[in-house]
This record gives sequence, structure tokens and C-alpha cells, in this order.
Amino acid sequence: MSEPTSIIGLENISKRFVKPLDVAGKIAQFLGANVREEVVHAVDDVSLQIMSGEVVGLVGESGCGKSTLGRVVAGVHEPTEGKVTFKGEDYTTLTGAERRHAALKVQMIFQDPMSSLNPRLRVADIVGEAPLVHGLVQRSELDDYLADILTRVGLEAGYMRRFPHQFSGGQRQRLGIARALSVQPDFLVCDESVAALDVSIQAQVLNLFIKLREDLDLTYLFISHDLGVVEHISDRVVIMYLGRIVEIAPTEELFEQPNHPYAVALLGGVPRLDARKRRFELVVGEIPSPIDPPSGCHFHPRCKHATARCSEEQPKLREIAPKRFSACHLNDAS
Repeated sequence: MSEPTSIIGLENISKRFVKPLDVAGKIAQFLGANVREEVVHAVDDVSLQIMSGEVVGLVGESGCGKSTLGRVVAGVHEPTEGKVTFKGEDYTTLTGAERRHAALKVQMIFQDPMSSLNPRLRVADIVGEAPLVHGLVQRSELDDYLADILTRVGLEAGYMRRFPHQFSGGQRQRLGIARALSVQPDFLVCDESVAALDVSIQAQVLNLFIKLREDLDLTYLFISHDLGVVEHISDRVVIMYLGRIVEIAPTEELFEQPNHPYAVALLGGVPRLDARKRRFELVVGEIPSPIDPPSGCHFHPRCKHATARCSEEQPKLREIAPKRFSACHLNDAS
């Protein structure tokens, strides 16, 4: 059996958003006031390899940068620094048809399908426009092509003439999946794709993702704050905190024995039937602002194990066991 190959590679990816000073701010700065441009450090020096055919769960609190990282992977945002590769090829070196091909092969499914679907277009246009424009299907074959895609995601072919507001939330999410599948992708970035759905509908959509992965040989980056969902669908889990990756591990190993103090605290708040008498210890305090992140380890202001070194030196993400990586100074003593 051949070794899996990397489909998406992230090398030292950083993404910053800058809010320039307005006229009043520039005047205040000229007069000596201590004002400056606001820089949001959304993603900070992230490196990650996602192998063909696997599901990687990306987890973290709101504001940790996981959605921004997903958008960088999908090509929605250009990275401020670093390199994104698709099947070993640097995005920035691709030109013309090669770049368009790579862009089609990586698609994104958003959290709120109602806001990501054009309410003025019918399903046939929402799902069918991209494959038609990119020459993946001829107009004479479009209806049959769309019928096959809609059926694959659990929608009836007769829905092609409907508008998004005529569907339920779960159906709209299936419609968003159909739109992504219409261009025959290899890789899907799923950004909180079941978060807005009822629990019973969540299970149906998750099972659909699992079936599509098997049928179409898809690879997923599955972004979620719901650890139960991530545990159910992921082969490997990446924990992010304030723009940085703090731990990477196979799903089962991570949930059994997390290493990084943030991962320990995050998983410690997950209710389980086999630990009813366990005392839950949630992460203390609020996540710091990405405009002015802490020095050293970003987690040190909230970590009960923090030392002076943690506030001064950024820990490196390093391998602590086979296929397990963690960024914590506590591992240096092991």
C-alpha cells in the first residue's frame, strides 16, 4: 500500500489585517498622540501538512484564527507571509489554467448557507453556474449533471427551480455542499458547516460528509468549535490558540491524553458519560486580543503551569511522540 501524499501544505503561514488610521487619527498622531494602525494577528506562523484522503479537524475558541486559516487554504485570503502548496505545487508559481484548476479543486462550505447563497438565483443557477463557466459540463448536459449532484447530497432533482428561501436550514446546507461538489473538488474546507443546524440534522449532514468522502475520495479540513463533532468525523485534530497551532494529534490519542495545557483545559470541559463524577475545569479567563497578543507563549496568561520563560520565549511546535506535536515548554523536561 502506497504512502499517502500531501494535498495541502502550509509553510509558515501568517495572516494580518491592518486597519489604517483615518484622517482624525493621522492628525492626532502628527500632534504627538500615541495612536497607531490596528493590526490583527489572525494567523501567526502556521505550518501544517494535510494528507490526501484524511479528515483534519481544526479546533479552538472563537477568535483563534481557525476560520481565517481555512480561508487562506481555500484561496479566499492571500497569506501575508508564508506559502500554500497544492499537491506539492506553490500556489504563487501557478499561472493561467494551472491556477484555475487548483482553485477549483479546493472548495469551501460556509457556516450559514443562507448568507452564502444568492437569494435571487434558483438552485439550477447556484449549483450549475460554475461547472458551466469552467467547461466541466455542456449546457445540453447540465440538467442531468445537476440532478445527479442534488441526488448525491440528498435533495430531489425537482428542486432545481426553487430559490434558497424555499428550503429548510438542513436543505440549504446540502445545497451549499452541492455547489462545492459541482466543480469536482478534491479538497473541502468545511467552516462550522453544521454549527447552525439542529442536533438531529447535524447528524444527517455529518453522515453525508462521511459518505461523500468514501464515494468521491475527498479530503476535508473540518473547522468546528464542537469537539463532539470533531471527534466523530476527524482522523487527526489540530488545536489552535490565538493564531498559533498548539497541538496536533490523531483524534483518539488526543481525546484520551491531550498534552498542551490549553488542549487539556479545552477537552476538560467536554461532558462524557464515563466521567459523571469528574469536576469540569473550564479555561480560565478570556482569550486575549489578536491586536495585542501576549509575548512568548500566547496561552501563558491563562495557564496554571506558566513560568517566567513562558512569557518571554515562544515554544516551538515539535514532535513529542510518533505523529504527535505540541508547543509547550513543559515538554522540554520530558
